[in-house]
Amino acid sequence: MKVAELPLETIEKIKRYRWDRIIEKHEGPENWDSVFKYDYPEFIAIENYYVLLPIAQEHHSNITILRCIPSQDGHTLTLFLKDTTYEDDRFFSGFLAVCDKLPGQDFFLAHVYHEWFIFENQ
Repeated sequence: MKVAELPLETIEKIKRYRWDRIIEKHEGPENWDSVFKYDYPEFIAIENYYVLLPIAQEHHSNITILRCIPSQDGHTLTLFLKDTTYEDDRFFSGFLAVCDKLPGQDFFLAHVYHEWFIFENQ
């Protein structure tokens, strides 16, 4: 699945959605429109799901999915991932994403994307 293959009305619908972020001490709601303006996103395949995260496609090769937790009804995914694009240190490269299935579509759209410090509980 590719973003460019989506109907224009679906892309415009995505751009109207908002997502919450806490990244590098910047927080608050963002519009998906800004993601398309600055970092044209692309779907990432995670297990049997297509997910749109608010990151540039160049990040995909640096991403490792640590956990993918689908909701019982199949409409929400909770993701724990490691993105080493900017920071190779495991502790500082973690992110948490909560993604909902876009109504009438077969893909998930992130509505939460936060930094997450990766550490192991013993």
